[in-house]
Amino acid sequence: MASRRRIVIAALLMVIALASAALAQRFYRLPEGPGVPVRVPPVNFEDGGFTACKLMYRSSRREAGGVGWSTDYPYAAINLMTRLSELTKTRVSHDPQHEVNYWVVRLTEPMLFECPVLLGTDVGTASFSDEEAKRLREYLLKGGFLWVDDFWGTESMEQWTGEMHKVLPEFPIFDVPQDHPIRSTLFSIAQVEQVASINFWRRSGGDTSERGEDSPHADFRAIADAKGRVVVIMTHNTDIGDSMERETEDPEFFALFSPNGYALATNIVLYALTH
Repeated sequence: MASRRRIVIAALLMVIALASAALAQRFYRLPEGPGVPVRVPPVNFEDGGFTACKLMYRSSRREAGGVGWSTDYPYAAINLMTRLSELTKTRVSHDPQHEVNYWVVRLTEPMLFECPVLLGTDVGTASFSDEEAKRLREYLLKGGFLWVDDFWGTESMEQWTGEMHKVLPEFPIFDVPQDHPIRSTLFSIAQVEQVASINFWRRSGGDTSERGEDSPHADFRAIADAKGRVVVIMTHNTDIGDSMERETEDPEFFALFSPNGYALATNIVLYALTH
């Protein structure tokens, strides 16, 4: 099994490395976050292919290094879907120009229910209205899936826990156990690595703990429904999004974080699509 894992990881590295040069030509130096126009999906946009929807929310506070809902938007999702189509047989949604479809949705919009997976970032700043909490609850209990990433420290987790208590008060947050299927859907994930944003990693000389003693390691947590299906995954004290978004910007950062980041992201998406 160890030998097989090494072969799979080596293949993953090769696929990403070969394609990264092409992506670098297209995406490097383009704006991200607040500088990118919001791409709102049309009505009835679902076409049978997988697409990731970025969750837009209102922030009630600020976190260092974050820009609210648009953190890691849009290239983390673009690269995730591109690699997913290369590493698995998952059919990914494309537009007429053969670019992957990625969308931004609000919880109050009807298009929410056409999103197979919601991606949320910097969610330690999120604040849901009663209507938004009700809609997110309905989405999750009808079969939806939410992955939140890139929120750091105790205060952020406490804020997010409070918001999720509005949504799913009867279901607790728990640490994902080693034998949970999401850890072995395709790749074997023994430990979720701590990934700092590339800018913090460069400034600090390779440190990965963005909040020092308040973020000693990455947390891999979840919420499951009454039938045991995970409906929310939380990668806290880590920025898996940057391992995908920044894959072309620094060879060392890529080698350290991108293969394992994509392995985890692939498992999460495949679990969401099959459960």
